[in-house]
Amino acid sequence: MKDFLGMRRADGVGTAARFGATLLGGVALLAWFESPAESQTPQGVNSLPPVTVDAPTQQSVRRVPTKRNAARVRSASRRTTAPGTPQTETVVVQSQPSKTGVVPAFAGGQVAQGARLGLLGNTDTMKSPFNVTSYTDKFIQDQQAATAADALILDPSVRSSHPTGGVLDSFNIRGFPINEGNNGEFAFEGLYGIAPTYRIFTDYVERIEVLKGPSAALSGIAPNGGVGGVINVVPKRAGEDLTRFTADYGSAARFGGHWDVARRYGDSKEWGVRASGSLRGGDTPIDRQSETTGVGSLALDYQSERFRSWLYLIAQTDRFDAPSRPFLMAPGLQVPKAPDGRLNVTQPWEWSRINDQSALLRTEYDLSDQVTLFADIGGSQTNVERFFGLPTIINTRGDTTSTPQFFGLSIDRYTYDGGVRTRFDTGFVHHAVAFQASVYHDELYRRLTNGSPVASNIYSPSVAPTQFANEIPGRPRLSDSQLTGLSIADTLSVLDERVLLTLGVRRQGVEANNYVSNVGTPLNSYDKSATTPVVGLVVRPRDNVSLYANYIEGLSKGDIAPVQTGVSNGGEILPPYIAKQYEAGIKVDFGRVATTFSAFEISKASGELSAGRFAATAAQQVRGLEFNVYGELRPDVRVLGGVSVLDGTLTKTAVAANVGNTPIGVPNVQANIGAEWDLPWMRGLTLNGAVIYTGKQFVDTANKQPIPDWTRLDLGARYTTVINGKKTVFRANVQNVTGTEYWSSVASFGTFFLGAPRTYLLSMSVDM
Repeated sequence: MKDFLGMRRADGVGTAARFGATLLGGVALLAWFESPAESQTPQGVNSLPPVTVDAPTQQSVRRVPTKRNAARVRSASRRTTAPGTPQTETVVVQSQPSKTGVVPAFAGGQVAQGARLGLLGNTDTMKSPFNVTSYTDKFIQDQQAATAADALILDPSVRSSHPTGGVLDSFNIRGFPINEGNNGEFAFEGLYGIAPTYRIFTDYVERIEVLKGPSAALSGIAPNGGVGGVINVVPKRAGEDLTRFTADYGSAARFGGHWDVARRYGDSKEWGVRASGSLRGGDTPIDRQSETTGVGSLALDYQSERFRSWLYLIAQTDRFDAPSRPFLMAPGLQVPKAPDGRLNVTQPWEWSRINDQSALLRTEYDLSDQVTLFADIGGSQTNVERFFGLPTIINTRGDTTSTPQFFGLSIDRYTYDGGVRTRFDTGFVHHAVAFQASVYHDELYRRLTNGSPVASNIYSPSVAPTQFANEIPGRPRLSDSQLTGLSIADTLSVLDERVLLTLGVRRQGVEANNYVSNVGTPLNSYDKSATTPVVGLVVRPRDNVSLYANYIEGLSKGDIAPVQTGVSNGGEILPPYIAKQYEAGIKVDFGRVATTFSAFEISKASGELSAGRFAATAAQQVRGLEFNVYGELRPDVRVLGGVSVLDGTLTKTAVAANVGNTPIGVPNVQANIGAEWDLPWMRGLTLNGAVIYTGKQFVDTANKQPIPDWTRLDLGARYTTVINGKKTVFRANVQNVTGTEYWSSVASFGTFFLGAPRTYLLSMSVDM
């Protein structure tokens, strides 16, 4: 372990490495003596569906298979009767997807027992060769999380890199950026190009899954080239009949309402409808800022014995006045102390309007008990109109300057795929094979116009004379790209799934065209391809212990050399960048509490300008240790959180003095812990709290401009009762209870963000 981390920071990372090694041994020892009867997953049985989504059924009841015919029983169990049809076999009840088609929740209800692994489909956590976490709808509701960024606040591997009150949800996962561009990198049902581009509102979300690390062979190339992980949205769909209304309030004066209705129809409940949406608006806790959002979603499904189909429709609008903006720091200056999080240098006449529409049709057909065909088609449209600037801090007194810019952008995306999943035996080896062919396409059209410079100050913002956006009709084409892929993967299992080996490969094609900004004439084009493998191994010495390891690669479009003075190869397209990850870890299911401990290394190249030529001569590496814990310490106490220790290093760069430095925006420690306590003396009342810590980060590669570490405390309570026969839940949360003033995070290009101020959230939900 010491060699793994390189011990470049002996005082911090070395201590963490020793702690991690001790913890790993202790957890393994405890797990070895843990009674297998306490495990959530029965021994020797595949508790999750081998397909993307199964038809909603009652809990599957079947006899325990022998080792010889276990594979055949697992395959046969896939094809279930239509929803609502009684099943007569008895003996052992297994954990199967609920009627909403999602993986069951673990003890405590905050995290699921498994998640989607791209091409591999839904996979039990204990049988997955990756570190993946799936956050449930219950957890999202209890957090009063409005967006995906709010919902991922307690994941120690993830940090939101965009400010509260901003127009974008972007993230760092394992030290690498996700969703920083204009193409959208949220997966929706495992597919890119469907989810809204900039922000995910939780109104239509059943689960938010985080697969940590590169995943090109499983999920394909991310549209913006992110390699730190995949954030997948599992949408709501009809299960049990539901009619729920929620009224909510957020400081300073923002009110809203949410509805969620689900029904199933037909003699066997084969038809499903779920509609949800919300309308919220008012002043936020940030000065001079207001936000109005509207969300509507519809999910339709049909489930028969062999054929299954789902249709998802989403529309949302997000409108800001005086949206929060990140900051740039003038070179050679220290980053000043963070101001009060309520202060806002954005002018009251600056604004943003973003509208999204999305649609996805999914189908599956069982040719037999062992073979399933699938096909999906969908797309999305995003329209952006905004008028604001990017403030630069020009001295240590906090003075800023920015130039408002009108930004009109249209984004059209579509995707379609098809393939086959099959299961079979070769001797004593069971195979689960998946093949997929996919196409993703996007087109961007943009118009930019500039306003006049504006001066302000982060400690004492001023209001400048009103400017108006110069909106010129027409949006010239800015870029288009097409990503094609052929993937195949085989999960081989032996010894009643005590040993599982996953082998896969993807051939990825990348075609891209770029056009002159504001003109639309061709500038350069791109047509490259690459092959990325995946190898994963799981060894389960006991039913509640999994040792796992993987090697997987990520893929990013190569940079285009800028066309500017001093660049000799302007317009040249660099080959795709391949990121490589090595990871190993242990997962332990103690029955009511589960833990994951992992060690990983990710390396990735990037382009830079050196001696007048732009080339892929830069590279960074992030090594890390992760520990995750979730579940119930006792029936009335739940925990969720963990710690991530990161050792980021610039391994190659044109500036020799920067080699060995920490990459921009990579902290050395990220830690989260959240807890809930059901008060024993007052039935229905639950108290909750969370502590979030992030270590020091740098906004420059020379490591001369740090932002300090920070700690945030959140507290809350909820009360569940019955009023006139209707289940009613009251929730109250306070974020940043102490009003800490802090710089929260840094994007990969050096912009940094002001942390959220103290925020109050109240809501009341009623199930009719």
